[in-house]
Amino acid sequence: MAKGRSLLKGLGILFLSVIVFSFAVFFYAYLAGGEAGILALFGGDAVGVVLVEGTIGDSRETIQSLKQFGEAKGIKAVVVRIDSPGGAVAPTQEIYEQIEKLRKKKPVVASFGGIAASGGYYIASICDQVVSNPGTLTGSIGVIMELGNVEELMKKLGIQGYNVKSGANKDIGSPLRPLTPEGKAILQALVNNVHAQFVRAVAKGRKMEEARVRTLADGRVYSGEQAKELGLVDVLGTLEDAIELAAKSGGIKGAPQVVYSRVEEKRWWEKLLFSLYGLSKVRHESLGLRYEWSPSLLP
Repeated sequence: MAKGRSLLKGLGILFLSVIVFSFAVFFYAYLAGGEAGILALFGGDAVGVVLVEGTIGDSRETIQSLKQFGEAKGIKAVVVRIDSPGGAVAPTQEIYEQIEKLRKKKPVVASFGGIAASGGYYIASICDQVVSNPGTLTGSIGVIMELGNVEELMKKLGIQGYNVKSGANKDIGSPLRPLTPEGKAILQALVNNVHAQFVRAVAKGRKMEEARVRTLADGRVYSGEQAKELGLVDVLGTLEDAIELAAKSGGIKGAPQVVYSRVEEKRWWEKLLFSLYGLSKVRHESLGLRYEWSPSLLP
């Protein structure tokens, strides 16, 4: 009798240990890679969807998601869902480069939401295929730098500002003094250089002649339908169409599983700012060069 109880007790402990271990592995997989981590643990073929929404000001979350999907064996293809007017130049270029790396491992399809303009189009151009809704606002291949001058206002308020600088051009664009012809020429050369980088990136991604891209790169926006006619978009369709296209490219048969990238939870004060002012992202990059379609003076 005692031996039987000991055996049952031992089996109970073993069973409990297996349950705890399984839960720990499951929880670790989720923390490490979200649904993609669980998929890699239990197997299955899926399409990963990376969301790029709002102004592009930081590339870290997007790059992390692209890397996770690239390493997850169960993810056979990736859709980059873009609903963005663009944003800061450097983060946009970083996302572009990460997508280019991911393409060497598995198919990547871009899907456009309401807007995929400027930097939003920049990162889409390197994807294997681009799917757009007919009414999506896209294109806006260009660069903008917005500056202001408050010198006259400060005079009216009786305030005088000073710049102590190490060189004549150190304070180009300062709101405390007018922009000189020389300063404007320097900034224009800078904008032209970064614009040329945009043109080269699109030409490379879309396999188009740079001269052809340059004719389309005057900053204007196009509808998705217009963009397809111009060769900037491959297919007119929805997110579901993009997922199906990616699944087919990744060799998935039948309806694919879909795994969305996780977005870091915003801090409480960020949520408060967003709810009060409707800001999609803190515009710390607003004074720099931007691949962004921004027709309004409001952020």
